[in-house]
Amino acid sequence: MTRLGVFGSSFNPPTLAHAVLLAEAGWQLALDRIMVVPTGEAWHKDISGAPAAGVRMALAKAAFGGQEGLEVSSLEVDRQGPSYTCDTLEEIHSLNPDSQIFFLSGSDAALGLGEWHRPDRVLELAEFAVAPRSEIARDAVAEVFERLGARDRLEFFAMPRMEFSSTLVRERIASNRPWKHLVPQGVAEMIDNEDLYGSKQ
Repeated sequence: MTRLGVFGSSFNPPTLAHAVLLAEAGWQLALDRIMVVPTGEAWHKDISGAPAAGVRMALAKAAFGGQEGLEVSSLEVDRQGPSYTCDTLEEIHSLNPDSQIFFLSGSDAALGLGEWHRPDRVLELAEFAVAPRSEIARDAVAEVFERLGARDRLEFFAMPRMEFSSTLVRERIASNRPWKHLVPQGVAEMIDNEDLYGSKQ
């Protein structure tokens, strides 16, 4: 059975932390391939000030396109209405019925799983592979899965400590501080060329 990783994010913008997560998950979980799924219309957080979904899709392709075993998917960008993980996994499962799906996540996202749309179905469709974050205890994440009766659907994988995020990149661009070392080269070039996040202010 093929081992398929799925990693969803707004990629606003993609960072080297995203790249490291994908590389570590692919290696440690022995994944045959990974689908990177940029969020279309986010239901769980306000990204109204973000570049359009198509632009964030292009940023993800600039970050990860061409890497062996990685596919940047437009499933959520092409779908009308809110981007629910459950719907995305349903579609991925229907296209890959013989694959074992691992949903890749940071512990901050996994901690809120109980508030997701149809979390029980999400856990039927995919196992969760979670990268711990220093500020969130593993036990706290495990308790969420235990309450959902799905502790056996959770595993952790190790990741080098990287204390930066897309938010930090945007803040640094806005305050004219160094930021290009935090994102893949293709992403930095696209941000500059298209003046995203006010990079040329």
